[in-house]
Amino acid sequence: MMRKMFFSVLFAVSLFGVDGYSVYKNHCQKCHIEMISKKETLKIFKTLQAPPMVEVANRIRENITITDDDDDVKRFVMIAFIKEYTKKPAVDYSMCHAMAIERFGVMPAQTQLSEEERQAVAEWIVDRYEESAF
Repeated sequence: MMRKMFFSVLFAVSLFGVDGYSVYKNHCQKCHIEMISKKETLKIFKTLQAPPMVEVANRIRENITITDDDDDVKRFVMIAFIKEYTKKPAVDYSMCHAMAIERFGVMPAQTQLSEEERQAVAEWIVDRYEESAF
């Protein structure tokens, strides 16, 4: 897994000149905590501005199903979903639990992100949380 993540990051940086983790830190981290346990989240739930990124990634992974279990296809679809959702978030397409939508609402559109930044951060999210449970 670590090797796959390294090559994904290297590919994203070399192809687009954009680092997904930097995009996360500059644009997403303001609202989404990178990594936190469910137990710790419950302790600070009232102070959170958005669901933790680990939970967002897990919900996307759980909700996107590919009938032939092709990991590359699933990764591609997850990245495409994240890119599109950051452009045009909507409750109809949200993969969050109803409680999270009630608590946080729908994320505002991230119109300041370029296509390269969307690609890089989407790849980073998918790869960063590939084997991380919430």
